[in-house]
Amino acid sequence: MDDPIRHPLAYARGLRGWSQGDLVAHLDRAARRHGLLSGADKAAVSRWENWRKTPNLDSQLLIAEAFGVKVSEMEAYGWPYWLPGRDEPLPLGCAYTVQALHDGQRASMDRRSFMTYSAISLAGLAAQWATIEPERLASGLGRKRVDAELVDWLQETSTKLTALPTEQRQHTIRLMDAHLATVTDLIENGRYSEHTGRRLHLLAASLATTCGWHRFDQGRHWAAGKLWGAALQSAHAAGDRDHGAGVLSDFAYQSNWLGEPKVSVDQLGHALSGIQHPAARSLLFLRRARAHAALGDRSACYQDLSEAERALAVEAIDPAPGWCVWMSPADLAVDSGQCLLDLGRTGEAHARIAEGMALLPHARDKTRGIFLTYQAKGYLQTNDVEQALAVTNESLDLATRIGAPRCVALIRELTPAFNTYRKVDGVPEFLERLKAT
Repeated sequence: MDDPIRHPLAYARGLRGWSQGDLVAHLDRAARRHGLLSGADKAAVSRWENWRKTPNLDSQLLIAEAFGVKVSEMEAYGWPYWLPGRDEPLPLGCAYTVQALHDGQRASMDRRSFMTYSAISLAGLAAQWATIEPERLASGLGRKRVDAELVDWLQETSTKLTALPTEQRQHTIRLMDAHLATVTDLIENGRYSEHTGRRLHLLAASLATTCGWHRFDQGRHWAAGKLWGAALQSAHAAGDRDHGAGVLSDFAYQSNWLGEPKVSVDQLGHALSGIQHPAARSLLFLRRARAHAALGDRSACYQDLSEAERALAVEAIDPAPGWCVWMSPADLAVDSGQCLLDLGRTGEAHARIAEGMALLPHARDKTRGIFLTYQAKGYLQTNDVEQALAVTNESLDLATRIGAPRCVALIRELTPAFNTYRKVDGVPEFLERLKAT
């Protein structure tokens, strides 16, 4: 596969078939039209495309003119996301479900590693989900009838694949992709009753969600977002509010991960408006608390932590939705500790994280690896580098064994903190090991 395109400017050039030199020529022509001597040189373009420098406003205006982008769009989206090639989620509705599923599967081959949906588009998608009622499912009359036994088999097999430990699931993603392609084909070309159609759409939503999380774990956020968009379409078409809320929560988690906690807060507000199960509400409140902590909003964070604890204490009659069935007091304790870490309450954070780690089932290896990084962050904040090194090495051992790149990414974020302790025994060796991972 070709190397991924890591900057929107390079992608925009590619859409036009321009080299860096061609872009410089277009910028020079735009500059001369405004009485300027030149627009930019290849060295400047290279710096922009390698994320080393942001073009100033005058240069951005010339770039916008070269690509035919309106100044209003440039101002609305900000650099570099106003450049050609930006994509938006499809509107919710049965007419778009199959297209969204196909788009999600094609995104797995997309070379754009930089792209995610904009905050504006995510807000619009969440608002649609909160207000638009699903339509009646229908299928074409001239198509071959979908066999109920095939749907049973797809459901059973997909459930088994999803339930595999992370160490095995890293090897089964192609099977999940194939299942999603099969279900998409049945939705598009099959003939089915309302009941079977709902089952197919729910299965598509579940598969697209799982496949999206695999791409998220690999750092392929554009593909994850496209698959989650397809999952939201499918869940909405099936009338499954619970799963739709879960997908919005996934988008919110991604936004917080990518450093946009305000977007996360907004998404979770919509998701909470459409979910009633206590475990689901607890998870959504907990994720919103994490976003509030990242924003430094203590009052809102503490309020959401209280709501998460109160919801998890409620005994539900119905089983939790599949996307949050794992939610437990261990998750509540550790993520509460992470909130406290972000807010500077290190001592309390240590206690909460340790409490959660003691409660966490050993089968949840990937979660344990992530939680260990939270512990390491807390130890580093109190200058306990030996403990931080011990738990980080444990986390890296686990992540390497089971294949958990998201855990490795969290460990990498600790590198600057460890760099200040290079003279401590074991730290240089750990940093070299991490570099080689």
